[in-house]
Amino acid sequence: MPTLITHATPPPGITSFPALPHLTALLRLLTATQRQSGSEDSLSPLHELLRAQALGLQGQDGLLPWAALQAHSLQLPAAAAGEGWAWLTPCHWQANADHVRMADPADSQISAEESQQVMDALRAFMAEDGIALHGLQGGHWLALGAAFHQLPTASLARAAGGAVDHWLPRQPQAQVLRKLQNELQMLLYAHPLNDARAARGLLPINSFWVSGTGSLAEDFDAAQDDASKVLDALSGLDAEAWAQAWQALDSGPIRALLEQARRGEPVTLTLCGEAAAQTFTLQAQGLWTRLRNRLGATDLPALLQSL
Repeated sequence: MPTLITHATPPPGITSFPALPHLTALLRLLTATQRQSGSEDSLSPLHELLRAQALGLQGQDGLLPWAALQAHSLQLPAAAAGEGWAWLTPCHWQANADHVRMADPADSQISAEESQQVMDALRAFMAEDGIALHGLQGGHWLALGAAFHQLPTASLARAAGGAVDHWLPRQPQAQVLRKLQNELQMLLYAHPLNDARAARGLLPINSFWVSGTGSLAEDFDAAQDDASKVLDALSGLDAEAWAQAWQALDSGPIRALLEQARRGEPVTLTLCGEAAAQTFTLQAQGLWTRLRNRLGATDLPALLQSL
């Protein structure tokens, strides 16, 4: 079972690297194979592309079907011909002289109740443009409509907390989305929901981000989810929490992989950062290679910094 560990690169501010004895021992048994590089200009971060591959999803940059996968898991109807699923994430946009900036929804303290209120207020406007909203899931609204069919969109991780202009879709079909974003801004300008947020010192909700577009293959098999293991425990953590999460991985899943490798069972491990990912596999090794690996020291900080 291939294992993917995302966000393996140390975050800013880390002063001491955690001891990871099981990972160190495991890498001495494995052979470095494929190395993949990401691009800071891609719509989909490298870890999302690799996650999609691990789950057996067919997709490309900006067309990783996360929303369609979630709809499938909820047993919602499959998109009809010419339609597509998308995630819509409520958020705050701030218009500046030369750019529009989005506050990170993860830091905006948008409750499920507030998100539901915004969705209910927007539902009728969406319906007029052929977009159906199917409820709130994990901070996103699931939306179905022709506007999302084969529409490449940037991951929320690309735009959250920064300027959005570079990441906005420019295709003709995206015009309806910009119209709806403008309508939502006017609709919520003096909405009691935002008055209440302002009273608590919170930013108003005045827009939404579109992501997770793409289509599932007709022969998609959800059982593929069980054929790989994606570990996201290192995502979105500060330096101290990241180090603690790595130690938990080392004493849990990594230790289990080490035991498998020592038994000679197939092991494939991919460590993924923001810029690159390195895959390691258990392969037959000659005597000299085995001795070199066992005696040599793995420079884990250097390895993870290189991702």
